Amino acid sequence: MAHQAHSYHMVDPSPWPIFGAAAALLTTSGLIMWFHYNSSALLATGLLSMLLVMLQWWRDIVRESTFQGHHTPTVQKGLRYGMILFITSEAFFFLGFFWAFFHSSLVPTPELGGQWPPTGIKPLNPMEVPLLNTAILLASGVTVTWAHHSITEGNRKHAIHALTLTILLGFYFTALQAMEYHEAPFSIADSVYGSTFFVATGFHGLHVIIGSTFLTVCLLRLIKFHFTSDHHFGFEAAAWYWHFVDVIWLFLYMTIYWWGS
Repeated sequence: MAHQAHSYHMVDPSPWPIFGAAAALLTTSGLIMWFHYNSSALLATGLLSMLLVMLQWWRDIVRESTFQGHHTPTVQKGLRYGMILFITSEAFFFLGFFWAFFHSSLVPTPELGGQWPPTGIKPLNPMEVPLLNTAILLASGVTVTWAHHSITEGNRKHAIHALTLTILLGFYFTALQAMEYHEAPFSIADSVYGSTFFVATGFHGLHVIIGSTFLTVCLLRLIKFHFTSDHHFGFEAAAWYWHFVDVIWLFLYMTIYWWGS
């Protein structure tokens, strides 16, 4: 940083934003091809392209923050504000799904049989797999906090153990939700109940997969000595995101699974 008189990061030109946009276009176009023509080739190409862009973009950011020293306290403050605004936008994203759910469930229309759950829909038992998944996510919130405290205290061994446990719990949650979807007695096409249930819980499941990936990258960085007790915002951002996912699940469980059943 000796060659510049300020603490801001002047980002070098990067090809990854435009390549990422192209990969996203390929993925969405691939989904349409898969839905309408049962062809998954374009979707696979889009997902592979997105994975390659993610890996290389993350590599550049890790290089800038860990090895080149560009992430000064001023830059880190900007990243914190950015992450807070991103999580806020995600909260409003889920607010739309809760709005749709309550709009349909508080005053059920005659087409739904005038009741909730609608006539003919057998809801899932909230005391079975959904309750187990709630316990798993709450436990993962404890372990990610343990990892955070371990990093700030310089206890690398405990941090690695706690973060590994968090990731395993995240993937266990995903496996249980996949099993629940497979065995559900209704589908996304079964009235507004199926639509709101699968869209809300499905997008939450996608966020759990994204969060698990985020934490896995942090674990690899932790193993490679990238984090110090006072310079670890990459992990903090992942922890904030994971706590957000936990809180959204509690709302989903209390409303869609428990109250809605």
